[in-house]
Amino acid sequence: MRLADLTTPALVADADVLDANLRTMSAALPGARLRPHVKAHKSTALAKLQAALGHRAFTCATVREMEGMAAAGLGDDLLLANEVLDARRLGALDARVTLAVDSEPTLEAAAQGGVREVLIDVNVGLPRCGCAPEAAGRLADLARRRGLSVRGVMGYEGHLMGVEDRAKRAFATGDAMALLARAHADVGGEVISAGGTGTYDTNRVATEIQAGSYALMDTAYAKLGLPFRQALFVLGSVVSVSSAFAVADVGLKALGMDHGNPAIEGAKVWFCSDEHVTFASDAAPRVGERIGVWPAHVDPTVAYHERIHLVRGEEVVGELRVDLRGW
Repeated sequence: MRLADLTTPALVADADVLDANLRTMSAALPGARLRPHVKAHKSTALAKLQAALGHRAFTCATVREMEGMAAAGLGDDLLLANEVLDARRLGALDARVTLAVDSEPTLEAAAQGGVREVLIDVNVGLPRCGCAPEAAGRLADLARRRGLSVRGVMGYEGHLMGVEDRAKRAFATGDAMALLARAHADVGGEVISAGGTGTYDTNRVATEIQAGSYALMDTAYAKLGLPFRQALFVLGSVVSVSSAFAVADVGLKALGMDHGNPAIEGAKVWFCSDEHVTFASDAAPRVGERIGVWPAHVDPTVAYHERIHLVRGEEVVGELRVDLRGW
């Protein structure tokens, strides 16, 4: 099969760029230093490529991801880096399961669900989940009294991932990790889990980095000058051409848009609607022409699709099933 044979919109990744990205990160963070986050690709097939490079511990965002990873034989060490209020499905898994907790109710959910290991989730500046750093020690004590094993702490400096100036990103990451280190001193344990693709090389505190987007990349991360290239795009077909603009069949239902418009080489994207992207091109395209639409945010883009087609040049050489979609 060739690219021209695919029904559009189709999610496509350059096989060689993907392989290079995986190997570059593996060299930078070998073995247990990297806990790849599968929410970025939602594919056990891609996770197996990461495991083959020595990364046997994984981060997940949903119970569905945890179940799929365990069923695929990738359950050596699974962390659900998210709060849940019903952990019964997690406790039933044939896998080593660790759950993030940031409150007494989430701690109790872990215990009642049969989960035996937790990390204390600490707010290090991103207004999302996580307890206050000064509350982490008390929560860890409660967890141990409840019979849980506290492996350590986690915190996500997600508010810093897109800071384009590396020096500023590194300085702010240091401040965020100082909060996590303070909490860890009160909590104990061997694990300090943090970080992502944007801070994989500036986080000096974490014992493991939860990077995921590095494998496929997107236009938002491409601005940071990281040693990873964009592998992923959505293949589209030009379906309409006017004097000032053209339209392709890649719209809101094929792209993650929370980081802004996608990119099209040699063109300016005007806007996306449900099934269309409207753009002005330097060279007038033809109806039926195939184009690559490069997403600004890889994670939600992948979640819209059932498979990633792997290509080398114009040849389709395989596919990765996106089998961890849904909840």
